[in-house]
Amino acid sequence: MRLRTLSLAIAAALAANAGAAERITVTVTQDLSIARPSETISVPWAKVNEALPHARAQQLVVKDAAGHVLPYQVTNVDATAKDPKFIGAAYGELLFQHDFPAGEKSATFTIEKAQATVPPFPTKVFARFVPERLDDFAWENDKVAHRTYGPALMAPAPAGSNKEVLRTSGLDIWFKRVPYPIVDRWYNIGHDHYHHDEGEGIDMYNVGTTLGAGGTGVWDGSKLYTGANFKSWKVLANGPVRAIFELSYDSWDAAGTKVSEVKRFTVDAGHYFDRIDSTFTFEGAPVTVAVGLNKKPADKGEDETISFDRRSGEHALLQWVAQKRDGDFGVAVIVPSSAKAQYADDKHNEMMLAKATAGQPLSYYVGAAWTRVGDISSREQWQRYVDDESARVASPLKISLSSK
Repeated sequence: MRLRTLSLAIAAALAANAGAAERITVTVTQDLSIARPSETISVPWAKVNEALPHARAQQLVVKDAAGHVLPYQVTNVDATAKDPKFIGAAYGELLFQHDFPAGEKSATFTIEKAQATVPPFPTKVFARFVPERLDDFAWENDKVAHRTYGPALMAPAPAGSNKEVLRTSGLDIWFKRVPYPIVDRWYNIGHDHYHHDEGEGIDMYNVGTTLGAGGTGVWDGSKLYTGANFKSWKVLANGPVRAIFELSYDSWDAAGTKVSEVKRFTVDAGHYFDRIDSTFTFEGAPVTVAVGLNKKPADKGEDETISFDRRSGEHALLQWVAQKRDGDFGVAVIVPSSAKAQYADDKHNEMMLAKATAGQPLSYYVGAAWTRVGDISSREQWQRYVDDESARVASPLKISLSSK
C-alpha cells in the first residue's frame, strides 16, 4: 500500500509539472531615445512561481540576451507571512537590472531554475538604523549616501553633558567618490573624519532645521509646518539591487490640522535619485505638501555660490552649489504627480508643491551628485541629468513574460 501511494504521488507530481516551463522569457520595452542606465526590472514572484513551480529564491539564474549572468534579488517585504507550500507566498518581486544605451528600445532576458544554490551577489545598496550615533538612519547605493535623524538626537541634553540636540525632519546627504559601501566605515572612523574628504567622500551638506535634501512639510500658502525627527523605522529589503525601508513620524500641527507621515524609501543601485512615497494621515480635505531643498546647504566656512532652477516642464526643482574648497554639487527633487508644477519658498527652503490626500501615497524623487565623482562636472550637466531622470520617471518600462 505504501509503495502504491508513493507511486501515485510521483505520478501526480509528474502530471502537475508536465506543462511547467523550463524558463521564463522577459521582454522589456521602452519609448525613450536617451540612455537608461541601471534600470531595475521587476517580475512579480507569483508569475515566476506560476511558470517555474516551487522555484527557490536562492536557486535561480537570470541571463541577458548575450548569456551574461545577472545579479538578482527577491524581495520579502512581509517577513511574517507563512509559506507552508513553499511557493514563495511571502515574496514580492524578482529584481534585476539592465543598462539601456541610447536608442535601445527592447531587451530580452531569461529566468531559469539553477541546479545548485547561488551564492549571494555583492550588494550595492545598504540601509540601517544607527543607534550608536543618536538614532540616525543611514542609507546608500554605489552613487550617493544619505541619513536622517531619530529621537535620541532630539532628546534634551543631560545636565553637564555636551550632547548635540537637533529637532528636524530634514534629509541629509553624504557625498561619495567610491562605489563600495561607506556608511559603516564612516560611523566607525568618527564625526571629525567624515567631515573631511579623506579619499572616499565627505559629509559637507548642512541640514539644520530646514527640509534639507527632500524633506516634507505642509504649506498653507504663507507658512511651512514640519514634523520632528522620525519616531520609528522598518527595513523591508536590503540589497543587492534594491533597499526599501520606512520611517514613521509623529503627528504635528499644520495650521490646526494634525498630520502624521510614513515615508517609504526605495533605493536602487546605480541611481543618483531615490524614490520616496510619503503617506500622510489627517482628517479633512487634501493638504498642500511642500518637498524642499535647503537654501544654504554648504558646509560651515565654505565660500559658495548657490543657484536654483524651477523646471516646471520636467516637474523638478534643481539646486547647484559652487564651492571654492570641496567641489561643486547638485541637488534636485522631482514630483511627477504635480499636473502643473507649483513652487514656493520661505526664509530657509525652496519648495515644490503637490496636493496630498489622506492615506494615499505622494511619490517623489530626491537626487544629488558631486563633481569630484566625475559623472557630473557642471551645472549644465546636472540640468541635463535631472531632465533625463524626469523623462525616465514619466515613461516607465513595459514588461511582458512568456514561458516554454
